[in-house]
Amino acid sequence: MRKPNLVGAVAPSSPNLAREMAAVVPTAGRPVVVELGPGTGALSSGIAQRLPVGGRQVAIEVDSGMVEYLRAELPWLEVIQGDASRLGDLLADAGIDKVDAVVSGLPWSIFPAKLQQDILDQVGAVLAPGGAFTTFAYVHALSMTGARQFRRRLDLSFDEVLTSHTVWRNIPPARIYVCRRPRPRQD
Repeated sequence: MRKPNLVGAVAPSSPNLAREMAAVVPTAGRPVVVELGPGTGALSSGIAQRLPVGGRQVAIEVDSGMVEYLRAELPWLEVIQGDASRLGDLLADAGIDKVDAVVSGLPWSIFPAKLQQDILDQVGAVLAPGGAFTTFAYVHALSMTGARQFRRRLDLSFDEVLTSHTVWRNIPPARIYVCRRPRPRQD
């Protein structure tokens, strides 16, 4: 409530939502998975449960207080402080050029259009062939202008966008988008 422009959730994501969001995480090999906007780490734990030994889990968080919290509470999580609109640079600084999955808990509907597109462009640029991007939207907000614009941006940014059933066991209920095959930006 103190930072409505940074935090879009009224409660941490449920284990049910975390499990479904983490379904894009490869379970074999040494995958690199990036989480955008980890918040208190509810999705981070779901990702960690699925990630195989030898995989790398990186969280990008803009808020310094949340970075400190995550580093203290989830010491196994590699947390990088920075803005997701600079994802490629942040990952390059960490020695990462391509990732197998990007899992996002960002509050898309409250972001301006340019920021939404900048982040989606960054996600598309870092995804490895066969990689996936997943995020969610709260059901009650789906009719909001920002949420509708974001959904259109997903369709323009990815060749495949799948929408899940409603995850009712989350506060508030949410739908998940799974996106594959980033499209080149059309300016």
